[in-house]
Amino acid sequence: MAVDAMAAPRGTEATAAAGKPPFIRLDKVRKVYRTGADEFVAVSDVTMEVAQGELVSLVGPSGCGKTTVLKILADLHTHDGGRVDIGDGEHPFTPGRDVGMVFQQPLLLKWRTIIDNVLLPAEILGLPMKPARERARDLLKLVGLEGFEAKKPYELSGGMQQRAAIARALVHDPKLVLMDEPFGALDALTRERMNLELLRIWGESGKTILFVTHSIQEAVLMGSHCAVLTSGPARMADYFAIDLPYPRRLDMRQSPEFGAYAQRIYHLLGMD
Repeated sequence: MAVDAMAAPRGTEATAAAGKPPFIRLDKVRKVYRTGADEFVAVSDVTMEVAQGELVSLVGPSGCGKTTVLKILADLHTHDGGRVDIGDGEHPFTPGRDVGMVFQQPLLLKWRTIIDNVLLPAEILGLPMKPARERARDLLKLVGLEGFEAKKPYELSGGMQQRAAIARALVHDPKLVLMDEPFGALDALTRERMNLELLRIWGESGKTILFVTHSIQEAVLMGSHCAVLTSGPARMADYFAIDLPYPRRLDMRQSPEFGAYAQRIYHLLGMD
């Protein structure tokens, strides 16, 4: 099944050639949760650099710290060790303004229309509503929901609701988009379609995206780079580029190159 996901090739090589610094730098980041005398290491020694415009997959078992890494990047959690730097070195990075988030569930407000759901971050941030509404309409067209602006969430399928959630995450033009298992609640066929749709949206929007998944196949298909996190205690086992050509296609999963990347992750997770 040769279905294309249109996206331009991206990677640290292009960034280095342009002389640009990394957009995200995590250096030996650590997070410990404490309850009385008990400690739980949620994240241990996470180190990686992400260039602007990359789509990085974070893959690993439940409880390995993937969501915690996203929360640290969104400034929803502090970190207990190491260093976190986000920004292009020229403009300040403000998480409340510069981060968009997509969760496993769309979390759309059932009493609001689709376009009003998409506009919610713009309202919260106090952005001028006329240009925000124009951008919301453009984004709904980008995610394939043109003509559904006046619908309520219950009138859309699960995949369509998640498309609306992606548009909502982009409406305030964030510099960084964090996606926490965004397609985990969808059926297998819809999930595959949404994988390709997200690759297309990424290619057209040029956003930096961190994409959390439990699926090794999904991590390889989606990522320009992949971070592998293991549990017991949570740590980053590897971080590497996925040198597969764009556009990405579902039939790439049958290629030896794809299989080698998947096998590398299986080995790191002790599943081979």
